[in-house]
Amino acid sequence: MRSDVEYSPVGEGLGMRDFWLYVWLRRVAVMATHVTSLGLTLVVSLLSRPGTSLFSWHPMCMSVAYCLCMTEGILLFSAEGSLFCFKSRKIKVRLHWFCQALVLIAAVTGLCFIVGSKNVSELQHLASWHSLLGVCTLTATVLQAACGICLIFPKLLCLSCPSARLKLYHATCGLVVYLLATVTVISAMFTDWFQAAVKGVAWWAFLLLPLFPALVVMSQITNAYLPRKKLTS
Repeated sequence: MRSDVEYSPVGEGLGMRDFWLYVWLRRVAVMATHVTSLGLTLVVSLLSRPGTSLFSWHPMCMSVAYCLCMTEGILLFSAEGSLFCFKSRKIKVRLHWFCQALVLIAAVTGLCFIVGSKNVSELQHLASWHSLLGVCTLTATVLQAACGICLIFPKLLCLSCPSARLKLYHATCGLVVYLLATVTVISAMFTDWFQAAVKGVAWWAFLLLPLFPALVVMSQITNAYLPRKKLTS
């Protein structure tokens, strides 16, 4: 049965000149997001100086997981600036799952390091907003991965929900997880460790930096899945 909802193409209602300007701006934004996610991951990794302590591995693992792998896993499906734009959707889905698997591996590794560090230092667990948000983000990531498994193996799991609806649920939940991860990353910048490493104007720049990829990811998902108009009979 045909749905009564039609998903409009990007740029609908715009003139050709405005449309191409819109596409060009989106392409620039996506490419800037690639640079931002990689740059933020590298800077956090350098600041943490991995290997100097158990804690030093935690910021690096989490930045690799959420700033880099999760961002790139979502941008794989971008029509404007995907690094694999010439690959088939099947290959993109496999790469997406590979990125999300790396997210889980890196995030769980980072969790193990922070738990070990607090145990060695005899510090209290879950004593800050950042730690509470981190647990919520990791839990949501695991649940989102389970949702993705349902999308790939609906028949094996005996699911009756239509594939299109499962994709919508998966994308919506993915956006929620990404926004939650963004809030967690921002909260990390209020920790004693980060404020001791970065001060002044640079701290404010880092505080705003994660918001840019979040806006681009939000725009990509909403443009792809939000219904624009109803079909008329």
